[in-house]
This record gives sequence, C-alpha cells and structure tokens, in this order.
Amino acid sequence: MFFASDNSGPVPPQVLTALAEANTGYAMGYGADAEMAEVTARIREIFEAPEAAVFLVATGTAANALALSTLCQPFETIFCTPTAHIHEDECNAPEFYSGGAKLTLVPGAPGFDDKMTPEALRATIAKEETRGVHGPQRGPVSVTQVSERGTIYSLTELQALAAVTKEFDLPLHMDGARFANAMVALDCTPADMTWKVGVDAVSFGGTKNGLLGVEAVIFFDPKHAWEFELRRKRGGHLFSKHRYLSAQMLAYLTDDLWRDNAVKANDNCAYLAQGLRRTKAPFLHEPQANMIFAALPRATHQRLFDAGAAYHLWDGPLDGDPQEQVAARFVCDWAIEKQQIDQFLALITQPE
Repeated sequence: MFFASDNSGPVPPQVLTALAEANTGYAMGYGADAEMAEVTARIREIFEAPEAAVFLVATGTAANALALSTLCQPFETIFCTPTAHIHEDECNAPEFYSGGAKLTLVPGAPGFDDKMTPEALRATIAKEETRGVHGPQRGPVSVTQVSERGTIYSLTELQALAAVTKEFDLPLHMDGARFANAMVALDCTPADMTWKVGVDAVSFGGTKNGLLGVEAVIFFDPKHAWEFELRRKRGGHLFSKHRYLSAQMLAYLTDDLWRDNAVKANDNCAYLAQGLRRTKAPFLHEPQANMIFAALPRATHQRLFDAGAAYHLWDGPLDGDPQEQVAARFVCDWAIEKQQIDQFLALITQPE
C-alpha cells in the first residue's frame, strides 16, 4: 500500500537485465559508449526530431537545472508556477546552476496554482524589463507536465503558452519528470507534446516511471549542445561510467517499456480514484494521470498509517480532531497491484 511517490517503486526486470548485459568487458566513458549512440538515435526517432541534442543525467533536479541554465543568462529570470518543482523542491538548484538567475512566479487560474494561463504568463512577462539595468531580464518559461497537482496541460493549452513565449522571443522548457504519464493520458505522440506545440527543451523523465536513476535532457535546436556539455561537466553531472545510465535508458525505450509503465501507473491511479469516489472522499484536483489529492478524516489516516500504508498528508497534521478532513497526496506507480489498492480501500471503508 505504497502511495508516497512513484520514484519509490521497484525497477522492471528488463532494466536490470540491460544493466547486467552492459556490465561486461570495457566501454568508452563519458557518453562515448555504444549504448548512448543508440539511445540518441531512438529518442530522435521517438520524438521525430532527427537533429535533437540528447544528454543523460542521473537526477531530475540536474536535468531541470542544467537545461534551464543553458537557456538562461544569470541576469535573467525563469518564469514558472508557484507549485513548480523547480520552485518548491529543488533547493535553488536552477538559481545556482544558472549563476544567479531568479525565478518569477506566474499565477494560475483563480483557485488553482498548478497550471499557468496564457493571460497570466503574458502579464507576468510584461512586468519584467521595466527597470532597465536595475531589474532581471526576461528568460525562459518552464512548465511542468504532469503538474505538481496531478493535472495536465492539453496540447491546445501548451500551444497557447508557447505562442506567448514566442511573442517575447523566449525559450519554453518542459519539466517532464512524468512526461510519459501525461503523454499516454493525452493519447498523443512525444512530438505532439513538445516541439510541435513550441517546446524548445524537455527534461524527459525516467526515474519516476521505473528506472534506477536516469533522465534525458533533449534540446530540439542542437545549437545548445556544446554549452550543455560544458555545464554538465562543470556541474559534476557527467558520469565517467556513463554506459550504466545509457543501459537504463535504452531498456526504457525498448519495446515501449516507458509507455507501458506509464499506462499501468495511470490505470492504477484511475482504479484508486474510482474506489475513493465510492467512499465520497472529496478531491482537491481532478486526477488526470497517476496522482490524486483527496481528503479523508484524521481517524481514517491514522488507521491507514497503522496498517502500514505510505503516503503524504498535504494540508494538516495527523494530530487533531479525528473527524476533521485532511487532504493527502496519493501517487501510483507501474508496479503496485490491484490487490494492494483493494486492501487500502477496504481500510478506508472499515467501520470505526
């Protein structure tokens, strides 16, 4: 009954097999391994981008921070939502790796802070560069797909945001830690959700979807390649035994494992959501991929935790009025079994 995060689950056997196969003999280091050449070719094919520059790093924070630092000067600002991972959960890594660029928060629609609107983005961008040399200059826009509240930007919404960035001649970055979950939910192709709607760079997540620890950074304009190479090395994120990153990503891309894992995770989430609806649990956001925000009484949370369930409370402590509703976040990965979800739901409906 583990719903704390999709980065906590097991690794598919295909990935472990690929690592064992890569662990024979010798291979060139620092990304010159044969596996990396194949990874690059496959990502270019999957994204329908034959000239894309492709790089691997071990963490999502490194992927976002290094990608944004490549797109951003230190005297610029990065536009993102208040709930963006780069704002709330990366310990100022984008600011650090960019050499001091700040983050400017773009408000969402009233009552929602997980997705920015074109109107709010345009207004926020317009407010910058109004103080000449004394203020930050306009820099890249970063969107999170799936958002940190489990919602998804539609292709139309992404296209509208990209149109605003182009008005100001700014690059658009996508934090795609849960890229595959969003893509299968939208029933579109990787190209449809990136460069075809105006995305310039994407952090293509693997860790939250079954890998040990590897993310791809993709620039659709290869002019950024050399600068990223230098920043990755200078930032301490160029692996010498790079083949072990490549082997993971290659297994991920083989036989649609990346897509299949996302389908399983989303299906598990839909199954959990259906069960929670039967309990009349109120939802904070409509779940669209593999993440749910819903409220339960404190007494129910206590019973679930006592039984060994793992998830995060979101807007209040466990102590207090046992009947008061407290929101929590539940995340499904590819590996959780329906039996575990049923066990979890049975505990919710168990009489006090």
